[in-house]
Amino acid sequence: QHGNHPRSHEALEGIHGRMQRLETRGLVLYNRNFREDDKLVKIFTEGAGKRMFLVKHASRSKLTAGIQALTLADYSVKLNEEGLGYIDDVHEIQTFKEIQGDIFRLAHATYVVSLADACMQDGVADAALFAFVEKTLDLMEAGLDAEVLTNIFEIQLLGRFGVSLNFHECIFCHRTGLPFDYSYQYSGVLCPQHYQEDQRRPHLDPNLLYLLDQFQSISFADLETISIKPEMKRKLRLFIDQLYEEYVGIHLKSKKFIDDLDKWGNIMKSQDEK
Repeated sequence: QHGNHPRSHEALEGIHGRMQRLETRGLVLYNRNFREDDKLVKIFTEGAGKRMFLVKHASRSKLTAGIQALTLADYSVKLNEEGLGYIDDVHEIQTFKEIQGDIFRLAHATYVVSLADACMQDGVADAALFAFVEKTLDLMEAGLDAEVLTNIFEIQLLGRFGVSLNFHECIFCHRTGLPFDYSYQYSGVLCPQHYQEDQRRPHLDPNLLYLLDQFQSISFADLETISIKPEMKRKLRLFIDQLYEEYVGIHLKSKKFIDDLDKWGNIMKSQDEK
């Protein structure tokens, strides 16, 4: 199913020489200065995956609004299999104003996008991931809980990093719906009958593992009603950090920024309480 987006598919037919024209939806991952007045822009395109584009004379370009980080738009591009692509035109620009105006939401949105970036290879279309990132940002923009959306994104993204974890059934007897604990030794959950199989089990709150099981298969419709208490959100954050450390091992600057924000938030709170 990857990349069979109707607009993208037709556009891919017209390959002339080495340059290939494509009309595609895209999300700007980042841009950076290049030479005097040019910019390199990395875009996650729905039709052709993650690609790097060169925008010449960026400060005077009609494309400026469409090449800012965290911008979603329809792009007319020329792809070059061996090097940088070019953007001919951009329309239907969406800038996520609510996210941009709230440092807490912006931090989480930036992290979600950098996680997607980290799990993708260049030039490989992944329409399902594109839809997931777009929907996550739309829900953040609409005011749903940014921390919970981020946790769901992290849990569902584990598979893209080649990590398959089952929070649904005991790894030994496959029973479900019990107060589980996690086992790093077996990379799965243990029911009370099999707790003793791992002497170093972390003694997690069973509700935490119940939530992670929900997160793996949650539909976006359910998200509108989900509500999680601050104490449980802290437990989720801590455990998902441990899972990523153990199984994925990437350290993103955008994640460190969220951690620092939390620290600042706690400092400000304790100041207010004095």
